[in-house]
Amino acid sequence: MKKVFVSILALSLGVLTVFGTGCTKKQTELIMATNAEFPPYEYYDGDKIVGIDAEIAQAIADEMGATLVIEDMQFDSILASVQTGKADMGVAGMTITEDRLQNVDFSIPYATAMQVIIVPEDSDITTPDDLAGKTIGVQLGTTGDIYADDIEDATIERYNKGFEAVSALTQGKVDAVIIDNEPAKVFVSQNEGLKVVSEEFTIEEYAIAIKKGNTDLLNQVNDAISKLQESGKLQEIVDKYIKAE
Repeated sequence: MKKVFVSILALSLGVLTVFGTGCTKKQTELIMATNAEFPPYEYYDGDKIVGIDAEIAQAIADEMGATLVIEDMQFDSILASVQTGKADMGVAGMTITEDRLQNVDFSIPYATAMQVIIVPEDSDITTPDDLAGKTIGVQLGTTGDIYADDIEDATIERYNKGFEAVSALTQGKVDAVIIDNEPAKVFVSQNEGLKVVSEEFTIEEYAIAIKKGNTDLLNQVNDAISKLQESGKLQEIVDKYIKAE
């Protein structure tokens, strides 16, 4: 199987990346749609949603002088929530894809991530090519789900949550799970007998989904992300949750 690199340049058509053009609309409340089953990007600590995305969204809201409200939902409901205006933005470790660009606009990327393969320690799967003909678990609506369709003769089992796919793997119901690298590390640490295949499945960039045509908000979010990158605050947030190995 051919390795995929999802680049903002390759998908630039239809993506608005206008910076700081003098937005006139004051955003007093910022509603973030997410799926809090994706550590370390978003997950529950008690009854509070925390993680990289939650802190980045809070920092963006602070830059805008807005109050952040986080709404937890199924991953495949996030874009619909943004499209209908129930949420202002989708922040959920979400990759820009051509299909998603048909429905929403995206901010500039704020993180680079990898989709990887989790397998049992004694598995004969050592590269993405070895997935051909296997039964593979994915989280519904994620890029792992999208790209798994390209695997030759594979059977794809879709789950609402990443941990459900990993649970199916531990029970022998699937041969492998495709998921983001950082959550993969967490799941492997919590489940004895699993490992992450050394060769990544895809390399991706994460961005924030915003209702198509809402250029006021898109400009403000892009401007805030740029400021957070320049100040080092964005990297500080990432480093808080992802320790250098």
